[in-house]
Amino acid sequence: MKMPDLEPAPSLDFIRERVAEDVKANKNGGRVHTRFPPEPNGYLHIGHAKSICLNFGVAAEYKGLCNLRFDDTNPSKETVEFEESIQRDVRWLGFDWDDRMYYASDYFGKLYEYAIQLIKDGNAYVDSLSADEIREYRGTLIEPGKNSP
Repeated sequence: MKMPDLEPAPSLDFIRERVAEDVKANKNGGRVHTRFPPEPNGYLHIGHAKSICLNFGVAAEYKGLCNLRFDDTNPSKETVEFEESIQRDVRWLGFDWDDRMYYASDYFGKLYEYAIQLIKDGNAYVDSLSADEIREYRGTLIEPGKNSP
C-alpha cells in the first residue's frame, strides 16, 4: 500500500504563531498592524533587514498595514541622511509604508502624560540618584544591584 504524498504543513515562527492566534481570536477585529521602528542615527545592518521583512511581511500576509516609525529619541545623533537611507533600504527590500511614517517624538507629550499618571497611580517613580550613585547601585556582572531608595 502506497502512502499518499503529503506536504508537511508550513511551520510558523513564534511571532507568526502569536499573530495567527490573535487573528483567529478576532483580537483587534482580526486586523494586523505592525511597525518597523529604526533609530535614525546610522545605516541599517542585516538585523534591520530581518526586522523589516518580518514586520512588513507579517502585515502583508494578513493584508494588514505596517508603519515606519522613526525612534528619534536622541536628536543629537539623528540626521536626515540616515532617515533617507532607511527609507531607501525599506523600499529596496520591496516594502512601503504609504502615508504611515511617524516619529516617536510626535508622541512625547502623550508619553509624558502616561508617565505622570503611572507615578500618581504608584506604579512608577522618578529616581533622583546622581550619576555616580546610579553606577554604585547598578551592580556588576558578578554583584547584584541595589534598589534605589
